[in-house]
Amino acid sequence: MSTKGRNRQRQSVPGWVSEGTLIRDPLIGRTGVVQFIGEFEDPKSRAVMHNAVFVRPEGGGVEWVVEDPSGLERG
Repeated sequence: MSTKGRNRQRQSVPGWVSEGTLIRDPLIGRTGVVQFIGEFEDPKSRAVMHNAVFVRPEGGGVEWVVEDPSGLERG
């Protein structure tokens, strides 16, 4: 039996980013608080991202996964 391999991407996260950090995601122009940094499998492409950054707007709202963590700015 063969198993199909999944595409894996290693994300580069700046050293100053950690859970609870206020960041600005310049690709989408949104600011939020980092909730979690860890593995994420995109449900559409099935690609697995290591060090995916999950962010939620300050005060609550819909969480998103940062596409390019290397470009994050301080919030």
